[in-house]
This record gives sequence, structure tokens and C-alpha cells, in this order.
Amino acid sequence: MPDSVPKPGHFSTGEPPAGSQPLTLKTAQPVGLGKARPVAYDDSSVRRKARPLPTEPGTESDYSGPPTAPLTGTPYTPLTGTRRPGGPRPSGWHSNPSRSGAQFTAEPPPLKPPRQYSRPIIAGLSVLVVVMLTGAAVGGFKLVDSYGLQRPLSQPSVKKSEAPIPVPPDPTVTVTVQGIPDMVRLQKNKIYTAGGVVSVSCKEPAIKPNSQSTILRYYQALLPCLNNAWAPIVKKAGYDFRSPKVKLQTSQVTDDEDCTGESDTAYYCSADESINISWKEDLKYYKAEPQAARVWMLDTMAHEYGHHVQQMTEMITASFSREGWTKSKAMKLEWARRRELQATCFGAAFLGANKKSLGLSGDKLKLWQWEAQHSGDEYNPKKVRDHGSRKSNWAWSGPAFDSANPKDCNTFTASAAKVS
Repeated sequence: MPDSVPKPGHFSTGEPPAGSQPLTLKTAQPVGLGKARPVAYDDSSVRRKARPLPTEPGTESDYSGPPTAPLTGTPYTPLTGTRRPGGPRPSGWHSNPSRSGAQFTAEPPPLKPPRQYSRPIIAGLSVLVVVMLTGAAVGGFKLVDSYGLQRPLSQPSVKKSEAPIPVPPDPTVTVTVQGIPDMVRLQKNKIYTAGGVVSVSCKEPAIKPNSQSTILRYYQALLPCLNNAWAPIVKKAGYDFRSPKVKLQTSQVTDDEDCTGESDTAYYCSADESINISWKEDLKYYKAEPQAARVWMLDTMAHEYGHHVQQMTEMITASFSREGWTKSKAMKLEWARRRELQATCFGAAFLGANKKSLGLSGDKLKLWQWEAQHSGDEYNPKKVRDHGSRKSNWAWSGPAFDSANPKDCNTFTASAAKVS
């Protein structure tokens, strides 16, 4: 097709494109339109050339017209980017059609009238439903009665000929008992009012502590005496009694272990409730002064067992709790002194209750008094004030030895000056 002929969707401007030759007719045409003549429908020439328009779907025809106009709406964006001269041109239907009427009717289609039932039919169906419900109810009651249930909405019962179904027990109710505050446990413990330490008439072991094995045997022989003396009042105070373990230190204690202490002194371990003995120091002392060493070993065992009494009465846990909560280093040391001085006091109460059977009289008694008066933080090479001064040690040991009663060992109500 020549370039001068416009393509579908485009319209000629009336001007020939550049470089083309104008069209000319070989024969001249008259300028006028000629004489008008009427054209009738019965004209045979028109009827022969005209073809009927298709009236049914599927009828083929050579007739063609412009493309169907789109619905009224926002016009499409004109095509851009064409390389034809003259800039972008509209293509197709890009303007609203000239239709003015609505394309669809606004009236809804007619609804089909509901089906009408006669009154006799409705009455018959109602009677049928009532009969069916009545029959179902009667059948249900008969079924319930066949199982022997008297109160179907209450707990089930069985026929008299059958064994009753066992009723499961009520679930266990856990009651949480409110814990006793630390200060109540420390200051108002019932161990203070349980009475004096029992005199069990046990004698000092007749074992010479001159070796590692004999030193262990010496302490183990003292253990039943302490158990028998403390068990009655611990139970009277409302606590469970347990016997501690007695062990010898086999290696130097470090901070990484569960229980800490100094390698040259005995200590109590609350983790496994054990009394750990520094046998090397005892052996050295015994070789130098045998009688003084035996008195010292008696006092050491009584002191460490005092910590075990604190453990059984839960005071050792409460005191460590108070020590852990305070941020002051001075207060931490004061809590440690209160704990250690009470253990010393408990030990002195045991020794006073059993002084006759243990032979604490005469020179042995003087040795014990001298050692109690010269035990304190002043003799600690590191000068750590965690066990109390020698003055405080004797202030708690002397009265407890005379009374043999834990009532004189409440260091947690004492002033700071008495636990210095």
C-alpha cells in the first residue's frame, strides 16, 4: 500500500507527504454535481447491488464498519514514541462516544413469586413434627431407664445387683507455707528456749592423737557424745536432727570448692554437713604439748559441731543470707563474727554440760580457759576480723560454759560492741 494512503485508525491531513507526486485524473471531471434524480427502493439497480444486513447471529456478511466503541470512562493514554512526522497521533477510540443513553437498565429483573402452601398442608406438617418429637422423647426416657439411671443430670448410680463404681480420690491440695524471715530465725529461734544441753557422761577418748589415723579416730570417738547431747534439744526446738560427717583435710582449700576455709584450721562445710579437721596442725601441737593439744581438740570439735547446730536450726543459712544481702564489707564481717561467736558459745555450752565426764577440771580447765581467752582475730596472721576478738570470744564462752544453756548464745540480738 502506498505511503500516501492513510492506515486504519489514522486520518489524512489533506496535504501530500513530502517527496510524493500529487494524484491527477486522466480525464477531466465536471465541476458540477449534475442533475439530481430521485432514488426509490423499488429501483432495480439499487436492489441488485444492496445486500441485507445480518439479522441473526452467525450470519456472514461482507459488511464491515468501524470498531465498536469502548464504554464511557477515562480515555486511554495516547501512544507515544512514534517516529512518524508530526508527533504522536491518536489511535482508535480515545474519546467518549456520542451515546447519551444508559447501556444497562437500572431496574432489577422481576423476582419469581414465592410458592404458596395451603393451610391444610401446613397444619398436617406441624402435626407430623410434633408426633416425631414426642416419639423421640419417649424413646429416650426408655433408654435411660434401661440403664438404671435415676438422676441422669446428677452423678450416675448403678443397679442394686451391680458393684458400685469406685469414686476417685480428691486431688491433693498443695499448701505453700510462708517462710520465716531471716531475722526471726536468727533472733527468735526456738533453740534458745529448748533447755540446757544434755549431760551424756561421755569421757574424753583415750586415743593418743599422734598420727593421721589416730587423730581421725579421736574426733570420730567424740562424735557420738555430741550427737547424744544435742539431739534432744534440737528436736524439742522443732527441727530434724542429723549427724554430721567427720573428715580430715587432704588438700589445701581453694575458693573454687563448695566449702572454703583455711588449710591450717578446721572448718564446717554446710554443703555436705561435714566437719573438716586440719590433722597436720593437731599433730604438730600434740608433739609440742600433748595435754594442751587434747584440750584444744576438744574445744575445736565442740565449736565445729556448734556450726552443725546452726545448720540444723537453719540459722547458718539465714546468717549467710543476711551477709550476702549487705553491700558493706564491714557489715559482712560483722555477720561472720556473729555466726562464729555463736558457734563458740554453743561449743562452750556442751563442754560445760559435760565437764565432769570430760575431765575439765584442775589444770585441764585452766588450759581451756586460757585458750578461750586467747583465741581471736588478733592472732590471725592476715588480721581478718571474721571470728571476733579474744575479748568477745571469752565474753560468750565463759557464761555459756557455766550455764550449759543455748539461751546465752543469741549473738544476733547483741550490740555491735559485744561482737567486735
